[in-house]
Amino acid sequence: MPTFVIVGASLAGATAAATLRSEGFDGRLVLIGEEPLPPYERPPLSKEYLRGEQPLEKAWIRPPEFWAENDVEARFGARVERVDPADRVVVLGDGERIAFDAALIATGCRNRRLAVPGADLPGVLELRTAADADRIKAAAERAQKAVVVGAGFIGSEVAASLRGLGLDVTVVEFMQTPLERVLGLELGRVIEGLHRDHGVELILGEAAERFEGAGRFEALVTTSGRRVEGDFAVVGVGVEPVCDVVRDTDVRVDNGVLVDATLATSVPGIFAAGDVARHDHPVFGPIRVEHFDNALKMGETAGRNMLGRNEVFDDPHWFWSDQYDAQIQMSGFATSWDRIVFRGKVEERSFAAFLLKDGVLRSAFSMNWKFDVRRAMPLIRAMARPDPDRLADPEFDLRTLAPPKETA
Repeated sequence: MPTFVIVGASLAGATAAATLRSEGFDGRLVLIGEEPLPPYERPPLSKEYLRGEQPLEKAWIRPPEFWAENDVEARFGARVERVDPADRVVVLGDGERIAFDAALIATGCRNRRLAVPGADLPGVLELRTAADADRIKAAAERAQKAVVVGAGFIGSEVAASLRGLGLDVTVVEFMQTPLERVLGLELGRVIEGLHRDHGVELILGEAAERFEGAGRFEALVTTSGRRVEGDFAVVGVGVEPVCDVVRDTDVRVDNGVLVDATLATSVPGIFAAGDVARHDHPVFGPIRVEHFDNALKMGETAGRNMLGRNEVFDDPHWFWSDQYDAQIQMSGFATSWDRIVFRGKVEERSFAAFLLKDGVLRSAFSMNWKFDVRRAMPLIRAMARPDPDRLADPEFDLRTLAPPKETA
């Protein structure tokens, strides 16, 4: 019987394992994760779980008993030292070697660390795992003021959640607006206004110079010399893919594990999925996406392709972010654009925005505006050139522009 090994009990890895069983794979299936917990969804960590509104049990990817019931050899709390493509073995931290016929790399990302003085002070926290969220929750219970470094999605969501818990919050962000790297200045200003209206102090265009405190965090000093005091700090300045297990092997790595359109690596029989995978996307070219929906769908496709299906992964990507009472969605992947077409009322924070490059729809964004981000996805996948006037018209149904579905 063949042995399939999945390195990383992440959303992508756990979904791949479940998909393999549902698709009929009856060989040995080993799922290895460094955290001792069963696989769980991470989005609640910065939102409902952090605010104490949802127990972690509601975030399980599958019920904890699922893995044993489906004969998945769950190695939770185990660390993979190396995936050896030449010998076709996975080497664990304790020296155990597991031979495989096919393997999936789903190791995700790790948080980037700030290389500044005081970054290792107690009270300087980060968010990646449930244990990290527990530490932030415990700090918030006895605090009045928090400092958040970084206003990407994690920083913005943590700031919103901490405000919801009644804390004073100051956010320090190197860019000119929150989420500028993803949304650009114009849409970033909308997010900025949302946070300011909810009482967050935003210090933009500045970075962290150092953290200060007598044995524990007391203040952040910015590059301009501004001193921001707080009871604790949360740092969210981006992530980097965890490629250590295949580094210096024949598996190619460049800002992630490189995979083709079918999620196959440069070594036959080894695949990668989720945040760690830099995927040769048929629409967008080589990209690495760090979002829930992408990891889920990649996990499903990777599981099927480990069985030889050879499916092309061309999902146009969709994600969401809840901040305060605002529901944010985005689809597509745009690194640059030359036109934004708005539908709805930006000033009321109820709108959709369509990002075009040379007339091609590359991405759609919305705030408190149902349906259109999802409805734009077939157009993005088809690299459509929609009429801007129709995009701007709230009465026009985007579904009428969708290309016909292919028939077998």
